Amino acid sequence: MARNILFICSQNRLRSPTAEQVFADWPGIETRSAGLNNGAETPVTPELLNWADMIFVMERAHRSKLSAKFKAYLDGKRVICLEIPDNYAYMDPDLIALLKIKVPRYLPAL
Repeated sequence: MARNILFICSQNRLRSPTAEQVFADWPGIETRSAGLNNGAETPVTPELLNWADMIFVMERAHRSKLSAKFKAYLDGKRVICLEIPDNYAYMDPDLIALLKIKVPRYLPAL
């Protein structure tokens, strides 16, 4: 059974959509991405959080905001902070390299 992985950043325009793409073909997982700010491309919703088995946020501020806004939907969910600042363009090679270093240890083994 596939594990559902949700990547969250602020606007869902750069970091989280990049992560969603990078891991889209990873065996055994489904990926989606969303943003926490008003006006995010795909906003975080209770439905998305219910769908997710594991949630990755890019910054500590995202984890705090997620807990503040959606605490009821996070029960028992693993929320992992990747500590990736908002300095990257969509599909930036440096961002992809960072994601490939930080994320796979949490995913199902190949």
